[in-house]
Amino acid sequence: MVIVATPNSIIQTEKIVSINLPTIDLSKERTTVAKLIVKASEEYGFFNVINHRIPQHIIENMEEAGFEFFAKPTSHKVKLASNYGCKRIGFNGDVGEVEYLLLNGSDSHIAKLSTTISNGPSDFRYKVSAYRDAVEELACEILELMAEGLGVPNTSIFTTFIKDPDSDSLLRFNHYPPPPSPLPTSPSSLLGFGEHSDPQIITLLRSNDVSGLQISLQHGVWIPVIPDPSAFSVNVGDLLQVMTNGRFVSVRHRAVSNSEKARMSIAYFGAPPLNARIVAPPEMVTPERPSLLFRAFTWADYKKATYSLRLGDNRIDLFRNNK
Repeated sequence: MVIVATPNSIIQTEKIVSINLPTIDLSKERTTVAKLIVKASEEYGFFNVINHRIPQHIIENMEEAGFEFFAKPTSHKVKLASNYGCKRIGFNGDVGEVEYLLLNGSDSHIAKLSTTISNGPSDFRYKVSAYRDAVEELACEILELMAEGLGVPNTSIFTTFIKDPDSDSLLRFNHYPPPPSPLPTSPSSLLGFGEHSDPQIITLLRSNDVSGLQISLQHGVWIPVIPDPSAFSVNVGDLLQVMTNGRFVSVRHRAVSNSEKARMSIAYFGAPPLNARIVAPPEMVTPERPSLLFRAFTWADYKKATYSLRLGDNRIDLFRNNK
């Protein structure tokens, strides 16, 4: 099961086996749920949650706002400058078959950009703010369950960061248009968003019922994830790997465009304030991990490192202890 990446496409050289991520029902008994979340975070770094209590109309309104924006002429979208991108990803030459809209999670930022993004700015602002509030609450619930499952007495140790008024959390719409037909090399898929791990604490991802997400549990082996329209996908970010002293794993993933239907994903990236100090709590130093794997740093330090490297470069190793 090997997939070879070319500059613009991914050629499948052996049969790909899809994976159903662990699906965790949040309505079940709390202690059991916490244990299942910890297990999934250790083994996969990814899992789905169902019965998340986010109303369907909030999800549908957000998806509608995203598709309406991407349907606008390019001349309109480019007015958003650094908040909008098409094919170019980041500042270091990475490209993909994707266009995106990036929003800071704060009310003031959403309100400011809504007048440019939408012909109905108040409606757009309402839809995005309602979604942001709902996924932030869900992220906090999951992070508290993680802390409980890890045996950390202060169960708000992770949530404090993203509840902070100066949190650097983000919302990102990624739109992957259908590839040209026929595909350049058959069988193949276009690379939408290249290999990477998420640098923040936690990511909550929602996509329309179109495949495209792939994860790598072994170096060089990419496994397609079967989409589940009833669930939110959750993945461990780099900062959470650091704060669990390597117990949780921030897994590399990517997106490909291989369908006749457009794919749109909406990601919430839960992040701390820029000056937040990132270090594992004492409870994460155990006989199995008798020392800190990573030195302390600020989110500003890590964010700077993230933007200075190519998409697939390994950032987290820059902060490993060498003792």
